[in-house]
Amino acid sequence: MITVTYQYKLKPNNQQIKTFDQWLDTCQKVWNFALRERKDWVNSRKSPINSCSLRAEYIIPADAPRPNYFSQAKQLTTAKKIYPELTIPHVHVLQQTLRQLEAAFVSMWERGHGFPRFKKKLRSFVYPDVKDKAVEPGRVKLPKIGWVRMRMSRELPKGYTLKQIRVVKRASGYFVMLCYQLIIDIPNPVFSGHPLGVDIGLSKYLATSDGELISRPRFFNKLHGKLKSLQRRLKNKQKGSSNWHRLNQKIARVHQKISDTRTDWQFKLAHHLCDQAGGIFVEDLNLKAWAKGLFGKHTLDAAYGQFFNILSYVCWKRGVYFAKVDKNYSSQICPNCQTHTGKKDLSERIHSCSNCGYITNRDVAAAQVLCQRGLVAVGQPVKEIASGGVLSGVFNNV
Repeated sequence: MITVTYQYKLKPNNQQIKTFDQWLDTCQKVWNFALRERKDWVNSRKSPINSCSLRAEYIIPADAPRPNYFSQAKQLTTAKKIYPELTIPHVHVLQQTLRQLEAAFVSMWERGHGFPRFKKKLRSFVYPDVKDKAVEPGRVKLPKIGWVRMRMSRELPKGYTLKQIRVVKRASGYFVMLCYQLIIDIPNPVFSGHPLGVDIGLSKYLATSDGELISRPRFFNKLHGKLKSLQRRLKNKQKGSSNWHRLNQKIARVHQKISDTRTDWQFKLAHHLCDQAGGIFVEDLNLKAWAKGLFGKHTLDAAYGQFFNILSYVCWKRGVYFAKVDKNYSSQICPNCQTHTGKKDLSERIHSCSNCGYITNRDVAAAQVLCQRGLVAVGQPVKEIASGGVLSGVFNNV
């Protein structure tokens, strides 16, 4: 089964914007109330059996079941008779909010995530079940809201079934995310064609085994001065005032511009790499640990984790093989003779092998080593070495 998500910017009128904000506010209250109920139940089970706190204690019957999605969804039906505000949003939207809270607890239990937090505001709501006719070129029909215009930045997918609609509020306006599914199994791409190793770094954004060096665009640094100026002005405003909210919006728009520019550039770079190769091999890095180092700010600005996700998606979409290979000692091995050349300082940007005399850029040499490791991993012989000759030894079997 193939699942794709298409995003479009909405062009709602003033009444529709007011409805969106009202629904988001109601979903936020439902989330916080349900979380409060779950948290009270958990806290009531923390008291020792033979003593109670001298200050305060949660008193909930011992036989009270743990709140879950089904019990809270049932309470939501009863609460609608008491609070008319809950009848305004679509029933599936509120139920989906409770499902997301349940998923947050499951992630905490099974995947080690943190305890779910209370929300100051929610930025999206979901229609989990919609009809195919709800989307037409240039507009989308949202239940209990009606037709909303949208900017057709790309054509709608053909042959897919619409499964879900999500409305998202961002600094630059409202967006709709259309989730489509196609019931068909497509095998993962098989390696064939020209291999390409990719080595990432901070001196250059990446280097390929073909010798191409891509400079690192400094997305955050280019607008850092503007952000600093706006945040300094925000510090002098009264919190909650109109000017404070207005400045917050400006800061949010700058952050969104940085994010959108980075994502667009990474998609273009991924397609550029796929144009050159039939298989791409990247190093398997611990990016979380890397982001906590001395150059953490620059690492986060480069967003290599996001780039690898985008690259793997573009490779799958275009039928290019993608794999991560072992990163260890990739910069300490000569790609020409496989000799261990020793550890290099960061200031040393040229690879020069004393054994075979091969000289090239340090990052390019590491990318060539990654390419050779990738070929071995997929069971392909290494036909050529970095200098263009045939590698002697175990790889010379062609």
